[in-house]
This record gives sequence, structure tokens and C-alpha cells, in this order.
Amino acid sequence: MPSSTSSDQDDLETCVLKFFDLEIKDTSLTSPSSNLKVELDGNTKKKYSFAKKKAFALFVKTKQVPAPPLECEERQWKCCQRLFTDQTSIHRHVATQHADEIHLQTAANLKQLAASLSASKSLVSADRKNSQEESSTHSHVSAWLPDISHVSTDELISAQGSEEGEVLLYYCYRDLEEPHRICAWQTKLCQHLHLTGKVRIATEGINGTVGGSKLATRLYVEVMLSCPLFKDYLCKDDFKASKGGAHCFPELRVGVFEEIVPMGISPSKISYKKPGIHLSPGEFHKEVEKFLSQANPEQSDTILLDCRNFYESKIGRFQGCLAPDIRKFSYFPSYVDKNLELFREKKVLMYCTGGIRCERGSAYLKAKGVCKEVFQLKGGIHKYLEEFPNGFYKGKLFVFDERYALSYNSAVVSECSYCGAQWDQYKLCSTPQCRQLVLTCPACEGQGLTACCVTCQDKGHRQASGLPQDSFKEECECTARRPRIPRELSLPVPLPVSPDVGEDPLLV
Repeated sequence: MPSSTSSDQDDLETCVLKFFDLEIKDTSLTSPSSNLKVELDGNTKKKYSFAKKKAFALFVKTKQVPAPPLECEERQWKCCQRLFTDQTSIHRHVATQHADEIHLQTAANLKQLAASLSASKSLVSADRKNSQEESSTHSHVSAWLPDISHVSTDELISAQGSEEGEVLLYYCYRDLEEPHRICAWQTKLCQHLHLTGKVRIATEGINGTVGGSKLATRLYVEVMLSCPLFKDYLCKDDFKASKGGAHCFPELRVGVFEEIVPMGISPSKISYKKPGIHLSPGEFHKEVEKFLSQANPEQSDTILLDCRNFYESKIGRFQGCLAPDIRKFSYFPSYVDKNLELFREKKVLMYCTGGIRCERGSAYLKAKGVCKEVFQLKGGIHKYLEEFPNGFYKGKLFVFDERYALSYNSAVVSECSYCGAQWDQYKLCSTPQCRQLVLTCPACEGQGLTACCVTCQDKGHRQASGLPQDSFKEECECTARRPRIPRELSLPVPLPVSPDVGEDPLLV
């Protein structure tokens, strides 16, 4: 159980609870830090400053890179395609170019403290009540931590800088009454095991991807499977594992949200309790095989639907799939509405990375009442590729961490944005503030073609020349020419290729 709070912690609680009630919006502000700080009183400002310093220090730390062998005692940082060799210059750069990120991380730090302190105070209070109240599962959820007294710290974190570690991807839909308590517990659990990553908690369940040593991830799974809240809802097979570790994520982020996957529709309107029919990887494989073998696929009554974003399906997808050209999953409901006739009287085979987006996506499609049947791939592409690495899914699997993609087969289904050569390794646009992903092959990169579009390339040149430029995030040629919600004029024609042919790249 957490220890009692000190007087200093009481002051901090006052600060974070005041902050927690403020409306923090993810927008670009002229001076986000000063705008936020002006809303706080004198005592709170001291705590705000502490949270901001922590956010600043964490951000700078993520930019640190190993120094060249001959300068092994010197520290270096790389940010926005620039190398910084002294602390003053990287601090000045972060302060002037990344104020928004620091502001948002400061907000996250204070919100996390609010959740932790609230849970801690409630749990201490619960200790003083009668034993019947103490038996409540939710009141004692934070007590579910693994015993690591027999394990050294080195054993827990030994793989954080190598590929010997592991990344776990999982989700669990089930009604949760006290998500903020679970948030505090998950934060403590991950810190206890030296795990980094992202965990989203809501009244509808939990969604997480965490990285660390194999020992740490094994202990994490054991705790999740034994915790009363989840033991009847999760099984070992629900955890998708891949090579990685704590180094795949810059930090640990645990938070409470309305949805555990952001579709943009309240769970009270579209519930996870009414999804499509789940198909195992083997069953899904047979359905796709049947779909691809049809004599007239253009007249098929089946749609193979990719529920991911365009940049995910661009580097890997199922043959013959319909891959919507949408930027975010929150656009998916509008995409369905705009293309509803496309799904009328069709059997829909849906898939996504790990299965979670299909849970709500299939529920939304079913609610429209136009489909003949709606099926979804259980465990997502992740589980399918474990059984069928050379199956009907060609290319790489996009992941939301610093690895960008996982490779299970040798097929390359995407090309360099500049020369058209086969290429599937993403990098961020070289222009600061732009968050677009770019496919640029080594030859084009060597020519300085490192931005996502001409607009960004030009802004990058102007910055290098010291000329003033407007601050922007994704307002560039890429977003300007892409409709937010595309209308499909026709379905893709599947190419019936044998699943055993995994060595030759296939462009779909």
C-alpha cells in the first residue's frame, strides 16, 4: 500500500488538483507556458515550475545520442536534424522550437500527479476503514505489484539498450468503475518493472503497449493475468510480443481517456459489446484465400477492409484490400458514412494492427445496418503474421513507436516518394514542426530530398538560410491535396497470388 503523504505532498496535491480542473487543449499557442501559468496562484506556480523542469529535462534526455568514439566523454544531442555538442545550445533550441511539446508534457506530468495523489489518498483512507470495505477489488487494485525482491535491478533493466528486450501490445474491453485508480496502479506497476510505453485507460477497458526486458514483460503479463479486474477477461494469447525493449519509447505515458482507442464517438453510443464476428488467423486466412480465388473479384460480395491509417497500409497490407486514405482512426466513422453504399449487402472482412480498432469499427459498421455480415481478424495483423509470415499480408507492419515497422516477410509494397524505387523505411519529415512520415530512399536522401513535400522542402531550405518562416505542424502540400474523408469510386481488384510466394515483392 502507498505510504502516507507528507505536508509537502499536500501542497503538491493542492497544485495538481487545481491544474487538473483546467481545460488543457492540444492546440498551438502563441505562448503556451505563460498562458497556462497565469491561471495559477503563487503556491501552485512553484509546483508548476517543478513539473515544467521535469518535462524539459525528459525531452532533452530523449534527444541525447552517443558521442563519436574519440569523444566518448562528451555528450551530444540530435534534434530537428541538427547536432548539438553543448548543453546550452540544446537547451536554447528546445526552449525556442519545442515550447508546445514542453507545455503538453508539463500538463501530462501534473495530470499524472493528480491521478497518483488522488489514488494514494483514497487508498490511505481505505486502510482506516473496516475490513469489509478493504476487500473491495477496486480499492486494492494498486496492491497488485509483483514481488521483485529476488531479482536485481540489473536483471530487470539489462535489455533496455539492446534487442534482447520485448514490446508487448494488448487491450482488454471490460467495464471499469474507477479508471483513475487503475491509472495510478498502472503507473506504479510500469515504474516498478522499469517499463516504458503508453497505456490508455477508460471506463470501457485498457489498451497498452509497453517495452522492457523479457523478465519485466513476463512479470507484467503475470500481474495482469492474476489481477481480479482482468483475470477473467484476459488470457496469455491476448498479449502480442515483438523484439524491442524500453528504448522503443521515449518515456512512460499512462492516462485516463474517454475511449481506449480514439474513434471519436462516445462508448455510450457505440459500444464494444456489439462487435463483428471474430475470426482466428486460420479462419481469416481461409476467407481471404476464398476471396482472392474468385473468378470475378470486381463483382465479389466481399470487402477486405483495412481499418488503419493510410501511412500504415502504405507499407504493408493484405492483397486486394480496401485501404481508406484517412489520416486518423477518428475519421473512420465519417468514411463509412460517406461510402455507405459501398458496404450495402456485402460481407466485410476487417483487420487492423492488433484487433482493437476493429472492435469499435465493426460495431459502428454493424450499427449502420447495411452489411450482410461483418467479420474481424482476432488479434489483428500481429497474430496473423505469427502464423502466416508469408501469407496474404505483404510488406511491413507499422507500429506506433520508434521502430516504425516490423518485418515478417521480404515483400516491399511501397516506393520512394521521389524516384519511385521500392522502399518501405519511414523517416520523419526533415522540416521542424511537420510530423509527416516520409519514404525517401538512400539515393534521394543523399540529394537532400528529405521532406514530405515541396512546401516543406522549401521551408527547410529557408530555415537553413536563416530566413524567417511561419510555424506549422501538418499544414503543407501533403495535407492540402488529401481529402479529409475520401469517397471511393470503386473497389480494388484483388490479385490472386499464392500465399506461398513470399520472396518476390508484390505491389497491390
